[in-house]
Amino acid sequence: MRKVMIKQYIRALAILTACVVTGTGAQAASLASLLAPKPDLWQHWTANNPASTAVIDHQPWTTFLHAFRREDSDGIARVDYKGVTKNARASLDKYIAGLAATPISAYARSEQRAYWINLYNAVTVRVVLDHYPVKSIRDIDTSPGFFSDGPWGAAQISIEGQSVTLNDIEHRILRPIWRDNRIHYALNCASIGCPNLSPSAYTGADIEAMLGFAARTYVNSPRGVRVENNRLIVSQIYEWFDEDFGASPAGVISHLREYARGPLAASLANINTITSYEYDWALNDLR
Repeated sequence: MRKVMIKQYIRALAILTACVVTGTGAQAASLASLLAPKPDLWQHWTANNPASTAVIDHQPWTTFLHAFRREDSDGIARVDYKGVTKNARASLDKYIAGLAATPISAYARSEQRAYWINLYNAVTVRVVLDHYPVKSIRDIDTSPGFFSDGPWGAAQISIEGQSVTLNDIEHRILRPIWRDNRIHYALNCASIGCPNLSPSAYTGADIEAMLGFAARTYVNSPRGVRVENNRLIVSQIYEWFDEDFGASPAGVISHLREYARGPLAASLANINTITSYEYDWALNDLR
């Protein structure tokens, strides 16, 4: 308990110091984006084989999703963590172990991207199951270091002799290698504010279509974007990772216009600034 309190104190001090250094107001750099992890290429994972036609079987992950993922009338996908059976958990563990044993560097880029997305999401569900019940994934404080919280910095799996964390997958592999901001719509951090967990596994053959669908779904959901009285309110994802969306409010809005549909698209046509950012860290628990 004392260690947790010390971590919280030091983190708060760091945030306060950053506020003093960066200032406040519209001209100041976003504090959230300053503290968010930056793309930091892990050179080992750039290896790939363009000639490879090998395909990874992600059916076990799709089977798990079909059994325990539920999308409510509000459009939010939740997971029935409490309902996961022993057999289903064993199958999930076996699937993750199979991915860990896969020599992913020998595969083509499309298979690799689907592999890393599915691995991230499956491991995240496993982490929650390991600590369930919790109110938020941020309560799973297993990351090392005083400035860290949640499980993202903790080693989760060994692949090709390399110890890999969730942060590694997102910020050292997916973001810097593919440089595709739609990655943020594919990764699920087990929170209500996060883009939905996909109803089926990503595959190399369908990944472009699936990423486009994920982007449109989130942008057109109130969790992602909404306009109230000509005020634009967006997910904090666009603040944390603003450099992936044009590094400015104008860049974010341009991105949103690309995927917005119907009334939202009409509203965005006359909006040129972001009023506020929001995010709900409550666990995406069915119960």
